[in-house]
Amino acid sequence: MKTTPASHPSHLYRPARQWSFLAVLFLVSTSNYVDRNIISVLLEPIKAEFGVSDTLLGLLTGISFAVFYATLGIPVARWADRGNRKTIITLSLTIWSVMTALCGLAQSFWQLALARVGVGAGEAGALPPAQSLIADYFGPTRCGRALSIFMSSSMCGYLLGFVAGAHIATTYGWRTAFLIVGLPGLALAVLVHVVLHEPRTLPQFQPLPGSQEPIHATFRALLAKRAFVYLVIAMVIYFLIAYGAIVFLPSYMVRVLKVPLAEVGTAYGLVSAVSSILGSLLGGFLVDRLSKRDLAWLGWLPAAGLLLCWPLYEAMLLAPTFAMALMFAGLAGLALNAAVPAMFTCIHVICGSARRAVAVAVVFFFANLIGLGLGPVVAGALSDAFSALHGPVGIRYALLLVMTMLLPCAWLLVMTGKHVVAAVED
Repeated sequence: MKTTPASHPSHLYRPARQWSFLAVLFLVSTSNYVDRNIISVLLEPIKAEFGVSDTLLGLLTGISFAVFYATLGIPVARWADRGNRKTIITLSLTIWSVMTALCGLAQSFWQLALARVGVGAGEAGALPPAQSLIADYFGPTRCGRALSIFMSSSMCGYLLGFVAGAHIATTYGWRTAFLIVGLPGLALAVLVHVVLHEPRTLPQFQPLPGSQEPIHATFRALLAKRAFVYLVIAMVIYFLIAYGAIVFLPSYMVRVLKVPLAEVGTAYGLVSAVSSILGSLLGGFLVDRLSKRDLAWLGWLPAAGLLLCWPLYEAMLLAPTFAMALMFAGLAGLALNAAVPAMFTCIHVICGSARRAVAVAVVFFFANLIGLGLGPVVAGALSDAFSALHGPVGIRYALLLVMTMLLPCAWLLVMTGKHVVAAVED
């Protein structure tokens, strides 16, 4: 949508209305991350009821969610560039809320896995149109602050999923946990439909016909950038660890360190949330400072963060007490999350304004399909293999092995930094 500053959609709304829009979208994103993350803290009671292996638990948290979440991301991003974003968000929120509630009604493992497929399909349509609306609501001069507030919702959702999920599951069972976090989303969908406004419904803000570059031309241009290719591969490995190994850390603490599930959910959930927020803020501050000196830091900074967090995660998995494990997990999470702002900033710098939405969707496609889809399955399969030989402690050896993937990931980010300057596009 091409507009001059004077005719930008943000001029339609008073500040109070803009912030009310942001508050609703913040709740939508929080619901998205609660429904996505609650499964990890419910794995142990699900395993106990259905008697399934860690490999199948990895399937439940990974591929069953990621297949539609990843594959629908690109077409939804294209739709969000031209369609009614309020309608997309309302529909998506309704779908994933219903499917989350259905998880609590599943009578078999495969019914639960099928419901998780529906959750992933619904959540694919939430975040891209929400960010697009925020850009229209606040305009170019105030969008950054609004987006930073919006993105902090991921940690609110993560924390709620861990803490509330663990306590509800402990008191009322894992099925009730799914029902309690899923059903309020239906009321939120009504709120979205009533409160949000789509500026494209006005004639002056409707997209121009033929304003989008053909998708095949976009793909060719992106693949021609070596920095982008290195970055995509690096982010796939990053999410392989962040969604694969990390999802089994609560199970590790329960099985090996013998910590009650409710305590793990509260303590580890709080540590993870704090380290994620602080790490993201620190990473954003550092990348703004360092990239002014040399754009190569867009790759080098996250590489340094991953090299630092590798020995910290290894130390966490070898720690003899829960307190020591939490300390190392917090430090490792700080370094791991500090890498994220630089990686996404790098995408925007090297892909150009005409291709940024699709570039982000491409990254999420591969990162979610492989990282989120296969990561938990790989970690679960390794855990089963090592546990067959070493008993419950086998999950420790599996996670130690998966964490070594941080090293090739760091190398790919170094190579990304080497080629950033040549790939810069306005």
